Amino acid sequence: MENKPSSSNFIKSIVDHDLKSGKVDKVITRFPPEPNGYLHIGHAKSICLNFELADEYGGKTNLRFDDTNPLKEDVEYVESIKEDVKWLGFEWDGLFFASDYFEEMYNRAVLLIKKGKAFVCDLSPEQMREMRGTLTEPGKESPYRNRSMEENLDLFERMRKGEFKDGEKVLRAKIDMGSPNINMRDPVLYRISHATHHNTGDTWCIYPMYAFAHPLEDAIEGVTHSICTLEFEDQRPLYDWVVRECEMESVPHQYEFARLNITNTVMSKRKLKLLVDENLVDGWDDPRMPTISGLRRRGFTPESIRAFCREIGVARSNSLVDAKMLDHFIREDLKLKAPRTMGILRPLKVVITNYPEGQVEMLDAEINPENPEMGIRQIPFSREIYIEQDDFMEVPPSKYHRLYPGNEVRLKHAYFVKCNDVIKDESGNVVEIHCTYDPETKSGTGFTGRKVKGTIHWVEASNAVPTEFRLYEPLILDEQEGEEEEGKTFLDYVNPNSLEIVQGFVEPNMKDAEPHNKFQFFRHGYFNVDPKHTTAEKLVFNLIVSLKSSFKLPK
Repeated sequence: MENKPSSSNFIKSIVDHDLKSGKVDKVITRFPPEPNGYLHIGHAKSICLNFELADEYGGKTNLRFDDTNPLKEDVEYVESIKEDVKWLGFEWDGLFFASDYFEEMYNRAVLLIKKGKAFVCDLSPEQMREMRGTLTEPGKESPYRNRSMEENLDLFERMRKGEFKDGEKVLRAKIDMGSPNINMRDPVLYRISHATHHNTGDTWCIYPMYAFAHPLEDAIEGVTHSICTLEFEDQRPLYDWVVRECEMESVPHQYEFARLNITNTVMSKRKLKLLVDENLVDGWDDPRMPTISGLRRRGFTPESIRAFCREIGVARSNSLVDAKMLDHFIREDLKLKAPRTMGILRPLKVVITNYPEGQVEMLDAEINPENPEMGIRQIPFSREIYIEQDDFMEVPPSKYHRLYPGNEVRLKHAYFVKCNDVIKDESGNVVEIHCTYDPETKSGTGFTGRKVKGTIHWVEASNAVPTEFRLYEPLILDEQEGEEEEGKTFLDYVNPNSLEIVQGFVEPNMKDAEPHNKFQFFRHGYFNVDPKHTTAEKLVFNLIVSLKSSFKLPK
């Protein structure tokens, strides 16, 4: 899949205009995650947009961590985010932290106090909520709103020195409690938090709120186009107010685009963390998770994710994307890359009674028929093989063309075999079938004596490699995550059958497969060697995606 520029969209039109008009002379974007969790597929869309936009215009993109809440942030998340961005194929021009700018932010807050634009407030969070007003009713001013500049400066300095307890005081902007935009009703700019910060340690006990810090970070870094999702649209007036009133030399502008919503997919870091904390998944990188690390472990490629993000495009209005679209792009990416092989997920033993005992012959098989340059592999064949349990039925329905008593099928890359006998256990379960083969029907010999309607896959028994297969279904059962019925919580929508583990076999040439190697198993789908559970003694494969889908890209 080629890395082509994204198609035209409203943000690119804005950039074109800004460059032509001289408003900006160089495009500078940023990807600004909060290090309070692992990135998910929605963040991948933002990463691709910011980095590819700057690349296309010869600009720069910064990776900046909005680390203003020490209670929820961790170095683990910082490192995972850096790994994800690199894995997606992008290199940042600058690596920054909001905490790098804490001193300047403090000084800008002091400037606001001196200008009469900020005050120290003693109201509790509950009291502030009560006085905030509603969408139709204005809020009420804080009784501390008219403190003198001198008193505010003294209190704010004492807040910094740690003289007050968490929640005892905050610094608020002085804007307009009657504004129709609730975000402008004297929002909190700083709060007290006696917590150790991952980057600054115990240097600070007051921390800026995201809505105050974020525009300052953009301005300090000279960001020209601050691109965010639509839920921040109502905060744009506050963004502009902070930049203006803090008298920042560089004036960035915020532009909003529609966030990514995918069917049956959790797109909330808070909910993803809940799944991890409740041990409902195997960590942030569980292959069922929509995190970038989970998609990587499942077997998705960076090329497929970038192609997916380009296809969904950039729009102003929210929409719901079919999860099958992402599956489409990984199929497209792997169809020419992934070696073909055979794996048996639910084995049934077959004895070919007229094949010489102790003999093993090597058969030729193409590695990828859609990419002949990949060459051929050799696979062993002998008297005993494994086939899939559902490739045999003792009493088949009509139009069933696989094995059943008296029927003949082709073994992929091998011979025609005919079922003659069925062996059952004491409970009546089929445990083994006996067949005969026709040596004249070997694949590649040009045999045309007769035809069979069915072809099944198999693995030679004596050299087969025991393998664990992990099969996945959607983790979330409802079509649109977030629309919860009354009386239900998010956890009620978790699919209890999202993971099925089966024990089977693969061809012996797979014994040296390494983590993240990807293969197409005949008739089953594309699989990835699991990097977490695979050991020298045991291969574990994750199902990436099935082979076929009814999904088609819109024209």
